[in-house]
Amino acid sequence: MKTGSAKKTDRTLVIVESPTKAKTISGFLGSRFKVESSYGHIRDLPKSKIGIDVEHGYEPQYVIPTKTKKRVSDLKKEAAKAAAVILATDEDREGEAIAWHLMKALDLEGPDAPKTERIAFHEITKNAIEEALKHPRELDVSLVDAQQARRVLDRLVGYKLSPFLWKKVMSRLSAGRVQSAAVRLVAEREAEINKFIAETYFTIEAELASGSNESFTAFLTHINGKPIDKPGIKDEKIAETAVEDIKISSISVVSVEPRDIRKNPLPPFTTSTLQQEASKKLRFSSKQTMMIAQSLYERGRITYMRTDSLNLSSESTAIAKDWLTKNFGEIYSAEAPRSWKTKSKSAQEAHEAVRPTNPNLEPVSLDGDEKEKKLYDLIWRRFIASQMPAAVVGSSRAIISAKTESSEYRLSSTGSFIKFDGFLKIWPAKLEEKILPLLPEGSKVNLIQASYGHHETEPPPRYNEASLIKALEEFGIGRPSTYAPIISVIQNRGYVAKDESRRFTLTDIGNTVDSILVEHFPEIVDIQFTANMEDKLDEVAEGKADWHKIVGDFYVPFAENLEKKYESVAEKKKVAEPTDEICEKCGKPMVIKTGRFGRFMACSGYPECKNTKKILSESAVKEESGEQMKCPECKEGIIVKKRTKKGRFFFGCSRYPDCKYASWSNPAIKKKEEK
Repeated sequence: MKTGSAKKTDRTLVIVESPTKAKTISGFLGSRFKVESSYGHIRDLPKSKIGIDVEHGYEPQYVIPTKTKKRVSDLKKEAAKAAAVILATDEDREGEAIAWHLMKALDLEGPDAPKTERIAFHEITKNAIEEALKHPRELDVSLVDAQQARRVLDRLVGYKLSPFLWKKVMSRLSAGRVQSAAVRLVAEREAEINKFIAETYFTIEAELASGSNESFTAFLTHINGKPIDKPGIKDEKIAETAVEDIKISSISVVSVEPRDIRKNPLPPFTTSTLQQEASKKLRFSSKQTMMIAQSLYERGRITYMRTDSLNLSSESTAIAKDWLTKNFGEIYSAEAPRSWKTKSKSAQEAHEAVRPTNPNLEPVSLDGDEKEKKLYDLIWRRFIASQMPAAVVGSSRAIISAKTESSEYRLSSTGSFIKFDGFLKIWPAKLEEKILPLLPEGSKVNLIQASYGHHETEPPPRYNEASLIKALEEFGIGRPSTYAPIISVIQNRGYVAKDESRRFTLTDIGNTVDSILVEHFPEIVDIQFTANMEDKLDEVAEGKADWHKIVGDFYVPFAENLEKKYESVAEKKKVAEPTDEICEKCGKPMVIKTGRFGRFMACSGYPECKNTKKILSESAVKEESGEQMKCPECKEGIIVKKRTKKGRFFFGCSRYPDCKYASWSNPAIKKKEEK
C-alpha cells in the first residue's frame, strides 16, 4: 500500500463499518487516533441496470449510491488530513471487500495518498486491537475477488432470469442463485411428505414386578430368537398372539448388563449452530440472531459471529478453566483444554468459534436488553460447557425371557441415572432418570399387565429455521454469512411461508417458480451444482482460481440456454377462475387469481372494484368459525366468521348471497347448548 506525503495532522484515521464498532474501538485508542464508520458498503452495483460488463471479463461497474455520497465525502476529507489511514473492517470476505472499496472510493492508492494499512481481528477487545495494530497486513485481494465473484454471479442470475419469470409466469417474481436451491430443499421435502404412505405397526410392552414387588416396564424385542424389525410388528394378529402368550408365560431375568456411558459436551458455536440453537431454545429467527450477535460483537462481548471454525484461543480456554475451578472446583474443569477439528473446508484456521471475549463476564452481569442477555447467556454457557468434563451416566439393561410351551419372547428394559453431571451442570440436557429394581439373573418376574400399541409411521417433518440452516450447511449451500439472508429472502419473496408450528411450507407461487426452474434451468436449483460453486468461490478466496473464468464458465451456457427458453417455453400465466360468489361491493362475479402469496379471490370488475378475499381451506374455515358446521338454513354451505364494515363480527353462510343466513352468535355453540 502507498505511503504519501505528510499531512496537516499527526492523527491516524481508523475506518470501520459501524458506529457501534467505532465507539467501542475508540475507547481502546488514545487521542492519536480518530475512529470513523463507513456505515457499511460505500459502493455497490447500480440498481437501474445490470452493472456487469459481460463482454469484457464480467467486470462490475460500481457506483457510489446517493445515500452514501455524503459519507464518502466526509471520509475523504478526514483521510486527506490524516497522517495515516487504517482499514479495520471485519476479517471475512465481506469486510475485506468493504476495505477494498474504501481504498478505491477514498483515493487511498495514489501518490499523494496517506500511508494506508489493513488490520484484522476476530474480537473487539483492547488486547486484540493493540495486537492488530502491531501487525498490519496487505489487503487480501483473493478474498475481495471471492466476494466480487459471488456478487457478480448473483446479479447475473437475478437480472437475467427474473425478466424471464415476469414474461412467462407473473410480474414481480425474482430468482436467485443460492435462494432457488434453498427453495428446492423445501420443495423436495414437500414432495416427500405428499408421496408418503403411512404404515401401521404394533409395539408390545409389559408391566412387570420384581421379587421385591417393584414395578418396571419392558418392551418386546425378539420372538423365538428373531429380532423384531423396526419400527415394529406389521401384523396385528402376531401382536395379539404375543400378548396372550406373555400373559400365560413363565417370566424370568436372563441377564442384566450394567455400564457407564460418557456424554461429552458439544463444541462451541459456529454461525450455523448458533442460529440453530437460538431458534430452538429462544425462538429467534436466523436474521434476529445475527442482528443481536452483531451488536454483542461490536460492543466487544463476543468474538466474530460469522465463522465456521471451532478453534479456541489458549487464553480463552485457560480463563474458562480458572473460572470453573474457582466456581465449581477442580473436578468440573477439564484436565486439558478441549479442542475440536473443524469440518468445513472453507474454515480459516486463524478464526475462532463464537465465544465470549471475556469468559469471566457471566450473563447476569451483562449490560444490554433482554434479547442480548439471552443470546449471550446461550453463547457463554455453550463455551464454558465445552471446557468441562464429560457427564457420566450409569446405565443398565435387563433382558427378560417370557416362555410358553411353544414360544419364547425376549423383552428389554433399561434404566439410567446420572453418576456425575459434568458439563450438564452448565448445559442441561433432557435425560430421564429411571432406576431399575434389583433383578438377579435367573430370578422370577411377575406380570402385572401386557398390551400392544397401535402406531403409524410418520412422514419426514417440514423444515423449520434450525433444520433448514442445518441442511444448507450439510449440503454446502451458502456460507456462514449467507444463511440468514437466504432464509429471509425466500420468505420475503413469498416462495415459502411458515405454518402454525413455525415450519416452512411451499407456497403456490413458490411451487410454480421451482417447477419452471427445475424443468428449464436445472443447474440453478441443483443442490450439488450450487455446492460445487461454493467450493469454487473458496478456491478463489485461497488464491487458487481466477474469478473471471469461474463466472464465465457459468454464464456462457446459462445465457445460451436462457435465450433458447425465451423462444420455446410457453407462457404459464394463470387465468382467472370463475366462481359462483358475487362481490358484495359492486355485484359483479368474483374470480380466483394467483398472486405472489398464492391464490386469492378478487372482483372481476377490477380495476374499478378492488375488492379481494382470502380463500379459506377446510382447516382455515374451521379456524375462522371456531367449529366447522353446515349452515342450518340451506344445509349446503358452511358457517364462517365474518366482519361488518364497522368491524363487528357475525356468523354467516359461505354460500352468500345464494344463502343469506346470518347470526350475531355462533350457531355451533348454540347447537352444543341445545344438546
